[in-house]
Amino acid sequence: MPRALVLGRQFPGDTDASVHTALEELENLLAQLEIRVVATLIQRHRSADPTLGEGKLAEIAARIAEVRGDAPEEEELLLVVDDALSPVQLRALEDALPDVAVIDRASVILRIFESHARTRVARLEVEIAALEHALPRVREDRSLGGREGGGGGRGERGHSNVTLKKQELRERIAGLRRELASLRAAEETQRARRKDLPRAALVGYTNAGKSSLMRALTGSEVLVEDRLFATLDTTVRALSPETAPRILVSDTVGFIRELPHELVASFHATLAEARDAGLLLVVVDASDPQWRTQLAVTREALATIGAGAVPSRVLLNKIDRVDAATRAALAEELPAALQICAHAPEDGARLRAALIEAFDAAQVDDALEVPFTEGHLLGEIHAHARVLAETYTEAGALLRVRALPAALERWRGLLSTVRPITSPEELLAVIRRHGLELQAEDADFDRTGLDFLVVHARDEAGTPWIVRTPRRPDVTASAYVEARVLRLVRP
Repeated sequence: MPRALVLGRQFPGDTDASVHTALEELENLLAQLEIRVVATLIQRHRSADPTLGEGKLAEIAARIAEVRGDAPEEEELLLVVDDALSPVQLRALEDALPDVAVIDRASVILRIFESHARTRVARLEVEIAALEHALPRVREDRSLGGREGGGGGRGERGHSNVTLKKQELRERIAGLRRELASLRAAEETQRARRKDLPRAALVGYTNAGKSSLMRALTGSEVLVEDRLFATLDTTVRALSPETAPRILVSDTVGFIRELPHELVASFHATLAEARDAGLLLVVVDASDPQWRTQLAVTREALATIGAGAVPSRVLLNKIDRVDAATRAALAEELPAALQICAHAPEDGARLRAALIEAFDAAQVDDALEVPFTEGHLLGEIHAHARVLAETYTEAGALLRVRALPAALERWRGLLSTVRPITSPEELLAVIRRHGLELQAEDADFDRTGLDFLVVHARDEAGTPWIVRTPRRPDVTASAYVEARVLRLVRP
């Protein structure tokens, strides 16, 4: 088993507790890779300058020699720095400590992602991130002789093996991105089909319990493991028991302190479920003393991927592991948060009810008239809306539905392409199907308006009515909004 000497770094403003928590988290990360930590050192910096002095380098070298002397020579020994090292910093450490392999926190996280990736999309995303991370860190391999080719004439100095290696990596990255783009196209098609449905996304720090909540909400057999970054692929399932319309829940990759920016960039499309969601369920491990830091890291990551403005609700998970006093303090600090245990059925039911309530408040009631010629939309409307009433006439279906405004707007747009009304009789027939009997006063439309064709009519009691139909599709949209406003303000 590989062994590691861990170097922690404490900068001005860092508390002893936060440093030790970070080192404990790094040790857990290394355990995922079956790397055993055999020694830990902490460098306390007096300023923001991350440079290690000669004294600390000598101390590290002595500790490495001591650790190496206690184990077989063939056993791999690593120096793991709990920080993100720049290429220059990495080279300086490698030059100063030639007897040990040096890696940083970002490299550890990348290795874990590589070992946990299961689907082709996840493997491509991780490999691209790893290659992007490695690209600026390529070093001269002196065993290759320094330069290759092109040395036969004046001015033809050839290419260094660093240049050739970087070109090879760039070509590999380009090929992987092309393959990933083709796979993501299919994902985008699936995502487009879900856009009219209410969607919630489980987000949060790694190992906060998102997958357990996913199972509780949807009943799906998603992977639930007590390890960091067990889930790398986004899973989308329907809330169970199903509602009308269905509410979709997605389980996304977890966040962590100092998540490599290459991974954030590579997983940008995978995290689209969080950006496109109507509600983010921000899962926090209430039993972790560092939950505030983890919540801050999650919110920062959400802002980075463009999901910072999405409505959210905090879920204080694993609440069964804290005492009553802590629960009361949490309720005072985060009064809108929901305190739950993913394994408690009653808490799962409370969360489900909260989801239904949140999305129901975002929906509106409206009427749709679907001609038989557009009957293919009926199945979609039934799947993506709650149908409150449905009647049929000679021309088609009259629906009273409750759905998200965006879905209603889209259906209105599709239905507005139906053949326009061409005569007053046809317009009054439409009105008649809605239960109002009118008689036209004129044989033709009043065409004096720029936006509408108008019919002047009277009902059976002699009350005058003005009935109008839009002249153009763009007027249809404005008339729809106007009609909704009138319904809201009428007594």
